[in-house]
Amino acid sequence: MNLNTYQKIAITTVGAVIFLIFVGGLVRAAGAGLGCPDWPKCFGLWIPPTNAADLPAGFDAAQFNVFKTWTEYINRLIGAVVGLLITATFVLSFRYRKSQPAVFYSSTAAFLMVIVQGWLGGQVVKSGLNEWLITVHMVLAMAIMTVLLYAVYKATEKRWQVNVSSSASRWLFGIGMILFVVTIIQMILGTEVREAVDKIAKGMAGVPREMWLTKAGDIDEIHRTFSWAVLLTGVILTVITYRLTNLKLLKNLVNGIMAVIIAQIALGAGLYYLGMPPAYQVLHLVGVGILICGEFIFLLIVRPKVSNSSGVSP
Repeated sequence: MNLNTYQKIAITTVGAVIFLIFVGGLVRAAGAGLGCPDWPKCFGLWIPPTNAADLPAGFDAAQFNVFKTWTEYINRLIGAVVGLLITATFVLSFRYRKSQPAVFYSSTAAFLMVIVQGWLGGQVVKSGLNEWLITVHMVLAMAIMTVLLYAVYKATEKRWQVNVSSSASRWLFGIGMILFVVTIIQMILGTEVREAVDKIAKGMAGVPREMWLTKAGDIDEIHRTFSWAVLLTGVILTVITYRLTNLKLLKNLVNGIMAVIIAQIALGAGLYYLGMPPAYQVLHLVGVGILICGEFIFLLIVRPKVSNSSGVSP
């Protein structure tokens, strides 16, 4: 079965959102969040200069760093492209409004959320990179990604259908949901660590980068310890999946989930023991997005089917 236009655009959009999270991580690792000190323009221009001498009147040349400015500007351009892709997904979803309303409503939700996300991005800049607003901005990006993923799944549902017993489905969905919730909690703890690190970086200029995490306090210890809960739940899900089903799709999916969990733990250890390498920060951020995607897809595939009054699954 070939993909229709909506399916192609929606899948592309999910990939673009993950890529935008990656680029956002690069901006953060490069310290380029205020590379453009205003919004929506950059130094009062739609296309920023490459030389401080070309700055418009009223802007301090000391604020200008060509690398950071263009890093943030490219991030904004990619964000605009993602916004256009989500708009296209929303417009194309009208074809599903009657036949598959879940596709239409989830696409609409993603469209409305991206409008809020754009406004929130402006508030982050105007606030001077307020830690709390950055956290909300990141969590909303994850939510948009998940909603789009649901729209893609519903539009391509026939490709994902698997035959598992109702008992196996309940077990797989239950453990999978526990893992999903544990992962979300771990992500929230991670944002708390990031906020603590940001405050240290801003308020303790003399502290070297490799010492930031050691001064983050108990929240970093909690975050690192809680990773064992994610790992253990992932192992349990993997064992149950292999015991209850022989489906290659589900086995490959849990294998991928476990691989990302292990990679995330390794990256977290590297951040702590290797002095917070910027590349590790970026990969760690993208990793949690990929992990949430994999777990969410698993839940959608194995979710128990609800039978109607006639005993036929809808």
